[in-house]
Amino acid sequence: MKKSSGGAAEKKRVRRPSAPDLTSDAPPRKQAVKKDVYQVFAEKVRDHKELVSRWAVLQETRVEYFRGKDFVNFLKNHPEVKDILESDRSLETEDIANILLEKNLLVRCDRVVKTLRPGKKKLSTWPAHLEIFPEQVFSENDTFYAWAFVKRHPLWQTLLSFFWPVLTLAICLFPVYPLSCKLLIIYSCGGILIVFFSLLLVRGAVFGVLYILVGKRVWFFPNINVEEATLRELFRFWPKKDEEEKPKWTTRIFYSVVAVLFILLLRHHAPDEAARARYQRRVSNIIDDVLEWSPSLALSGMMDKQQNVSNATGSTDSAAQGSTTGPEHEASTGGNDEKTFSEQYDIEEVIDNIEDAGEDDKHQ
Repeated sequence: MKKSSGGAAEKKRVRRPSAPDLTSDAPPRKQAVKKDVYQVFAEKVRDHKELVSRWAVLQETRVEYFRGKDFVNFLKNHPEVKDILESDRSLETEDIANILLEKNLLVRCDRVVKTLRPGKKKLSTWPAHLEIFPEQVFSENDTFYAWAFVKRHPLWQTLLSFFWPVLTLAICLFPVYPLSCKLLIIYSCGGILIVFFSLLLVRGAVFGVLYILVGKRVWFFPNINVEEATLRELFRFWPKKDEEEKPKWTTRIFYSVVAVLFILLLRHHAPDEAARARYQRRVSNIIDDVLEWSPSLALSGMMDKQQNVSNATGSTDSAAQGSTTGPEHEASTGGNDEKTFSEQYDIEEVIDNIEDAGEDDKHQ
């Protein structure tokens, strides 16, 4: 019994886990990697709506950037954001920005165009093209900083990325839709295009009238043609403040004369009612062909073509068989030769008579 108990104790000793050998070359167990607090801070600040930012092109890449003074004002108005930094929450704004630059979460940039354009009083507040600044040190005055990490996409953008292939496939299958769906899609797309071009036309007309009469450059929906604008900025209605010099009265008179001549030219070359009706009929026929097309009609048309081809080949075979019938074919060809010879003789006789009549007229 004592031996058995001693053996059990030895077994228990064997089963005990041994202490880790620090001198061995075996890799340690993986520990949970804690996310960098400055990475979390940068993501929080970038997603915050109070920090004003824009999009620009930096070395052929679109980046989101902000101004140095806006970053300082943001942390001054929202000090609770610094709580993410834990032990570094008491650091100054300049020190925090320099750490972000060292961790390559920010990149200091500078405007590409540094000279004033003709008629401008100051440089653009938000330049569209940037370049990397040589010294990566934070400064508040007239500096720009671009985010150097990829922003996490929200759920709706992920769902939209899966929706685009489905939309592409649906566009390709448009010809097989029923007639009601085709009419709905065509009228919807036509209505959207009409609204868009009408908006551009009214926008240009308002700008031209105010420019000629008052000398102000007023663009409603100022960001509607800007590629770098966000969706919220794209539908901004109120125009920007005109910072350029007021145009001279000679320039305004010149553009007014050009506008009048352009309108008269369009009116002179406008199509008449008959041409308009002809164009409308042609376009309506094209639309009707698109709407009335269906796979059954396409298949029936292919079957008709095959039947016509088979009929044509059958007729050529019968003609080839008839050409080898012997004397009857020779007689028919001889009769045809006689007819063609007589017709040619008659034509030549008529031509001779016409020439004789022309010579008689000359003599008279």
